[in-house]
Amino acid sequence: MVDAFLEYLYLEKKYSVHTITAYKNDLISFKSFLGAEYAQENLLEVHYPQIRNWIVSLVDLKVSNRTINRKVSSLKSFYTFLQKTKQIHHNPLSRHKALKVEKRIQVPFSFKEINTVINQIDADASDDFESVRNKLIVELFYSTGIRRAELINIKQRDISFSDKTIKILGKRNKERFVPLLGSVIRTLKRYLDLKKEFKIGVEELIVTEKGNKVYETLVYRIINYYFSQVSSKEKKSPHILRHSFATHLLNEGADLNSVKDLLGHSSLASTQVYTQNSLDVLKKVYNQAHPRGNKKE
Repeated sequence: MVDAFLEYLYLEKKYSVHTITAYKNDLISFKSFLGAEYAQENLLEVHYPQIRNWIVSLVDLKVSNRTINRKVSSLKSFYTFLQKTKQIHHNPLSRHKALKVEKRIQVPFSFKEINTVINQIDADASDDFESVRNKLIVELFYSTGIRRAELINIKQRDISFSDKTIKILGKRNKERFVPLLGSVIRTLKRYLDLKKEFKIGVEELIVTEKGNKVYETLVYRIINYYFSQVSSKEKKSPHILRHSFATHLLNEGADLNSVKDLLGHSSLASTQVYTQNSLDVLKKVYNQAHPRGNKKE
């Protein structure tokens, strides 16, 4: 039953392995609670009060509302699948309302901070394999707005120097092509030359010096390490670079639909979360430029 659901997520919904693992863990967590509290193993006979008690137990454990909502969403998807495959007649979560969560304010890096990091890497060791690779990672995040998982899965064949584009395999295996800046192409070519020198023949683009595919925590550590030296912002992650990419484009006048396509979003609603910082800039310009604006703001 659970295995069939996970297979459905992989084959039909085209979810990533990382996402499917999260769904699996959420279902295991709920099943463990069901067994401990109700001595019940059959997920087909679950009622909403049992789920509500699970939610209460998570609150008591100080699990954040955002995380609880994600776990409940996994459970709801599972029961929707069971209903669709006619294994149950009613989804016990059909009328459930998500817990309230505070809006997260993502503060992007400034252009100065990003430029300082890139220049610092150059100054430290411009011809060192890891330094050039790390510079490439920063430049790819900032110039393309790709996700961490997308960066890790880029193959060398995905790069077209003639078209100056890179093919990105996004969520649910959706492909998109993103333009490459001249500065990124120069770093790419230097990096590929170093891969040849080190005789690293693997098809993955971003690798370790030993030729192994990089992993998510390594990529996070690289970004966090460099930006911790130049920024006092609370979050210093690959996603903040993606956020910076979108915010800076919007600040410079890019239209929302174009940014949506570059980010690989399926709807404008997902892209609109990046407009708040752009709106703040717009308000500041408006107040300074309008004859009746408050020039001191």
